[in-house]
Amino acid sequence: MSLRLKFNLVMLATFAVGLLLAALFVHRISVATATRGQLDQAAVMMGEADATIAYTSDEVAPLLAEQGRVQFLPQSIPFFAASQSFRILTSRFPEYRFHQPATNPTNPADRPAKWEAAIIGRFQGDQSLHRLVSERDTPAGRVLSYSVPIRVDDPGCLSCHSTPQAAPATMLDVYGPRNGFGWHLHDIVGASIVSVPEAAALREAGHLTAVTLGWLVLAFALMLGLVNLLLHYVIIRPVREITTIADKVSLGDFTVPEFAVAGGDEIGSLANSFNRMRRSLEGAMKMLDE
Repeated sequence: MSLRLKFNLVMLATFAVGLLLAALFVHRISVATATRGQLDQAAVMMGEADATIAYTSDEVAPLLAEQGRVQFLPQSIPFFAASQSFRILTSRFPEYRFHQPATNPTNPADRPAKWEAAIIGRFQGDQSLHRLVSERDTPAGRVLSYSVPIRVDDPGCLSCHSTPQAAPATMLDVYGPRNGFGWHLHDIVGASIVSVPEAAALREAGHLTAVTLGWLVLAFALMLGLVNLLLHYVIIRPVREITTIADKVSLGDFTVPEFAVAGGDEIGSLANSFNRMRRSLEGAMKMLDE
């Protein structure tokens, strides 16, 4: 096995290990970056929902209050307004989802799915928990969910949700007397949940990993080519020349010229030592001939 082949095998083995470690590191960083991007999207969507709730509560509800005394208007409910606005958004982007499930909702459509009920339970079990990030697998792929608790901090909510007797009669006409009651001040009754798909982000992370590894392979190929050129001209070719001269001298041919020393490195030191040995051998052979 030649010196060049041994050197290249060692280089390739080292690069393979380095490439594997780089792939793991780059992929982990890419996935973390993609996940942060998804969380940022979810946080923006949650902020839009909060803005819709605040606008409805501060601007729309007072305008509908007078009419609401005669007829219950769901549009005056901030959470209803947020859900409706995001229903329009999710009709255009069905992979994104916004839902505000409650353990005992007024609207039966807001009952939680099993995974949503688990999130609400986490908030109810830990009152200090202000947000929760979770992942789940769906038929469409992995989904990231960003959740915040729905807490009854406004005493005005109890006018509709404490008992059926305290609720507006027109509200009971719409939803009936069985749902959405028994709430208490500062209770956590549900959660606002934004769900965003991870498939596109994970594909982007995979693409980024592949591109990065491709550039690393290209850089290694260029480096290996340059190192092989350096190896050829600095080590292999001088050693071959010394070997050729040594073969001829060992056969008694002292007519070959000495090896021309071109530098003061290890190869140069080897050449100087060989030239001295050659001269000594040549002198000894002449003395024997005399």
